[in-house]
Amino acid sequence: MRLSFVKSICLVLLTNSFAFSQTQLKAQFTEDFWDIKAENFAFSNYKGKPSLYLEKGAAILKDAKLKNGIIEYDVNFSQGRKFAMIQFRHCDDKNYEEFYLRAHQSGNPDAMQYTPVFNGVSGWQLYHGKGYSGAYHYNFEEWMHVKLVIHNNKMDVFLNDMSQPVLHVHDLKREPVSGGLGFYSLLGGAHYANLTYQEIEEPKLIGVSRATPELEEGVLLDWEVSKLFDKKDLNGVVNLKRHSEYASGEWSPLATEYDGKLNLAKVGMKTKEKNTVFAKTIIPSEKRQIKKLSFGFSDDVIIYVNNKVVYSGYNRFRSRDYRYLGTIGYFDSIYLTLTKGKNEVVFAVSETMGGWGLKAKLKDIETSNLD
Repeated sequence: MRLSFVKSICLVLLTNSFAFSQTQLKAQFTEDFWDIKAENFAFSNYKGKPSLYLEKGAAILKDAKLKNGIIEYDVNFSQGRKFAMIQFRHCDDKNYEEFYLRAHQSGNPDAMQYTPVFNGVSGWQLYHGKGYSGAYHYNFEEWMHVKLVIHNNKMDVFLNDMSQPVLHVHDLKREPVSGGLGFYSLLGGAHYANLTYQEIEEPKLIGVSRATPELEEGVLLDWEVSKLFDKKDLNGVVNLKRHSEYASGEWSPLATEYDGKLNLAKVGMKTKEKNTVFAKTIIPSEKRQIKKLSFGFSDDVIIYVNNKVVYSGYNRFRSRDYRYLGTIGYFDSIYLTLTKGKNEVVFAVSETMGGWGLKAKLKDIETSNLD
């Protein structure tokens, strides 16, 4: 009798625990329920709903946790340059997943954006186009309803129309862990309301993930990175043997993503003084020859081959024209004269804003002679 009673109690507890994990929780829009770090915020009844106005800062919902499940909220903003964001799987103020609406890009291919944030660096210049950003025409007069359905490394995004996602994110970049959630407004302000969230172990996704593309031929996959240092330390350095960070021997491997991209923000916390890392790779060659090295980077780079400087360039936001985003691609190339044996190629990559990354690939070329 006693054993049956204990089993019954355990069954009830397990059932209640499962039910709780499926419960939709609703946020209260009063200051007591939020941790707020913003230049300007206010709780009020806006367009018929209890809401939070947030400008130039973050508001994190206290005690909220979610790994997989559904997040829904309403948002409204005026026209003009501004970013209305939601953060989820929030580990701390410098590490989380992020989805946002660009009010000033209404109707454009980058009106909405997913990006990971590692060590305080948003990676949107590394992650753009299909699977990361998308178009939408915003209604600036009314509330817009947003729903995120999150499962491990994939996410469906719905905006107003809840039947079909406007964006399917096929590869969330951070480790899928339980974390907090909240809002963030950059530049101009936005109003937020009606936030609900529901932890579901395996929520149903509608969007179809693209097949992982085959890796391009010649992509360089084996990299080691240095500690962070000041870009100014490279002024006048034409031979790396004279650079203390390079000579220190303190290198760590950094894994590339499926397409060969390195997210250098994973290395450590960037500061104004320490905004650069070395990324090095070894290219073996059976003979003296020339190969084409195509690469993409964000934001600044200096390249050394066998210790000697061969290239420098910039790929920053608006560095090429007023609409140029500074996104990463195989936009630049140099020709390497490789010696027989091991050839060391070192990229010194510096970050300003929007993503800190690198990718490179080699291609054989035909040459009549090397002289």
